Amino acid sequence: MRKFVVWTALTAAFAVLAACVTINVYFPEAAAAKAAQQFVDKVIGAPAKDTPPPATEPPPGKSPGAVLLDLLIPSAYAQQVDITIQTPQIQAIQARMQQRFASVLTKYCASGAVGFSKDGLVAVRDAASVPLSERATLNAAVADENRDRQAAYHEIALANGHAEWETQIRAAFAKQWIGRAHAGWYYQDASGAWKQK
Repeated sequence: MRKFVVWTALTAAFAVLAACVTINVYFPEAAAAKAAQQFVDKVIGAPAKDTPPPATEPPPGKSPGAVLLDLLIPSAYAQQVDITIQTPQIQAIQARMQQRFASVLTKYCASGAVGFSKDGLVAVRDAASVPLSERATLNAAVADENRDRQAAYHEIALANGHAEWETQIRAAFAKQWIGRAHAGWYYQDASGAWKQK
């Protein structure tokens, strides 16, 4: 009976260790933030001064499995991952976005008609401030921009071999769009209320 208990305990320990190893493939938040900042700055131009993104809720604590893994395997040996944004597909999307900002969206961001939404997209904030003759152009630009943003988040996740990271990449980009917005531009806070930088 004692051998059975010891064998069961050892089997359970190995199962827990094996499960923890799979947890070690983590989303590289710092690398994603850096990649997002580079991407955003190329699209809209760096703000006059670096401003941190608005305060958000702190990330949740580590799971018990991740804590156990940290004890068993030092963080120096944890998988290090960079986020790449240098594929032809991603660069083509970025070039379209950069051109769209230069030709249409910067004007409407500066006037307050358009702002950055909390989910990493752009939104028409004040259509009444746009002359009727320009509204169709604005709506088309916003729709095209959002289509390209969604495509960019998807392509970045695929280019990095982790399609499941798309939501986290979108969140990292949402923080950077808001954090890198120029003075006077509007953005949505976590509750969805519009604020001006």
